[in-house]
Amino acid sequence: MGARHLIDTYVSIDFSANRIPKSGIELITDCLNDDPQISIITKIELLGFSFVTSAIKEFVKSSNVIGLGDDIVEKTILIRKQCKIKLPDAIIAATAIISGLILLSRNTVDFKNIKGLNHLDLFQIS
Repeated sequence: MGARHLIDTYVSIDFSANRIPKSGIELITDCLNDDPQISIITKIELLGFSFVTSAIKEFVKSSNVIGLGDDIVEKTILIRKQCKIKLPDAIIAATAIISGLILLSRNTVDFKNIKGLNHLDLFQIS
């Protein structure tokens, strides 16, 4: 088992729609086969769409959903004070940092300035 990853909402959607580039397929497949980790925010976002595919439902069901403990809440507050990003993104970033996970997301614009966040864009892997 290598580095552990937190899978973001749009990576989940892109994977289920077969939109991950070849260069990122191996990594996301390894993550999905090795106890996938998602934030409670990702669960809410994925299951909150008006139409949810069975693949997405199964993905969420098979994932370890990381909830909002006090440490994640405190880190979220700090991130929101330091960076101007949306609350869901701040929670996801805080979840990755506190959990010691590498965030897989294509939202590099919002996440690039968050101190202590290790993130990777599957669309930028060469």
